[in-house]
Amino acid sequence: MFFGRPTLLVINFMSLRIPLLKRLTTASLLVAICINLIPTIVVACPFCNAVSQTLRQEMAAMDSVVIAISMQDAADRDAETGKLQMKVVQVLKGGDLVKNGDEIEAIYYGDVTKGRRFMLSGVDPPQLQWSCLPVTARAEDYIGKMNALADDDLVRLRFYYQFLQDEESMLARDAYDEFAIAPYDAVKKLAPEMDHDQLVTWISDSEMPTDRKRLYLTMLGVCGGKDDLPLLEKMLRSTSKSSRGGLDAMIACYLTLGGEDGLGLINELFLANKQAPYPDTYQAIMAIRFHGTEGDVIPRSALVESLHHVLDRKDLADLVIPDLARWSDWSQIDRLVNLFVNADPENNWVRVPVVNYLRACPLDSAKEALKKIEEIDPESVRRANTFFSIPVPARDKGSSSSSIQTISPKQIALVG
Repeated sequence: MFFGRPTLLVINFMSLRIPLLKRLTTASLLVAICINLIPTIVVACPFCNAVSQTLRQEMAAMDSVVIAISMQDAADRDAETGKLQMKVVQVLKGGDLVKNGDEIEAIYYGDVTKGRRFMLSGVDPPQLQWSCLPVTARAEDYIGKMNALADDDLVRLRFYYQFLQDEESMLARDAYDEFAIAPYDAVKKLAPEMDHDQLVTWISDSEMPTDRKRLYLTMLGVCGGKDDLPLLEKMLRSTSKSSRGGLDAMIACYLTLGGEDGLGLINELFLANKQAPYPDTYQAIMAIRFHGTEGDVIPRSALVESLHHVLDRKDLADLVIPDLARWSDWSQIDRLVNLFVNADPENNWVRVPVVNYLRACPLDSAKEALKKIEEIDPESVRRANTFFSIPVPARDKGSSSSSIQTISPKQIALVG
């Protein structure tokens, strides 16, 4: 999974975001992880990125969480420290540290009136330090019900689903973030309870934020059908930016519902089309990668044929070479050797991925090819040997004998 020409990327790896500005410095180490595969990665919603920590995650990290009311107006609090006297009215977590009726101090500089209600999150007992979140009656009810949910992904999603487009922005954002971090299998299990027509309405809304459109397209992929393909094709062919927001999720949704037959359109528009902009082709590759790692409707043999088209674009070929190696497609040795030999200063980054492909290939012809290219550019071969262990091809999808998973499309997101 090589990153292509220099651009701004953000790796969302277990909530850690690392900007990558150089191809073969910091990027090379992360690429090594990607191409060699890493164990025990939880696959969440494949095209969604959580905006922030969810309320549930925040509560889990706290020593105590309570609902409290302000006992002072803004004018009465300590003007220098911002300390505000509050009274606990409900303990949500940490009942051994604080009780209903306890009076506590918390720092809050915002506008406040006596009786204003807050969710307070405390850390570092015994002298708890509190952070404040003003809450409405609806938000308080939401937090209480959320806190009482069973520890079951489907049960949680069933609850959050009803708040995805809530008029109260905090609830809508929290519900979206919960879907973004939920296991993809749990999203699929919710399919019978999804409102298909409502999803289509949201997806068709030109004002819908791209992150949410990605989620709704992912959801449509698990609850929709072939009747949705004309709408999706119209959106894919559109030149309107608003119609094509979340293109990676849109392509993945189209392929989920259209199956292998849908690859023709994706090839035509994004992979075989040399005029397609780099971001569009990149997002199409991400959708193909999703179907090769998490999807179960298109065989990898068909997916790699689509990726072969990208090898005709010398400036983009490095994006797909690791996928071919990971999926044991050894049919492209001669083609990749030609890419290596003919690389110029504008695309010489393709050489290291070619070396790694050949190193992973078990065929004798690959070993011979390695000797040939080492004579041409020994530095690229040395760099590949130094920074990358031998790539390990992925097991077939659905194999229960493997504990190895590839990094999902959600975890590598193009933002620039």
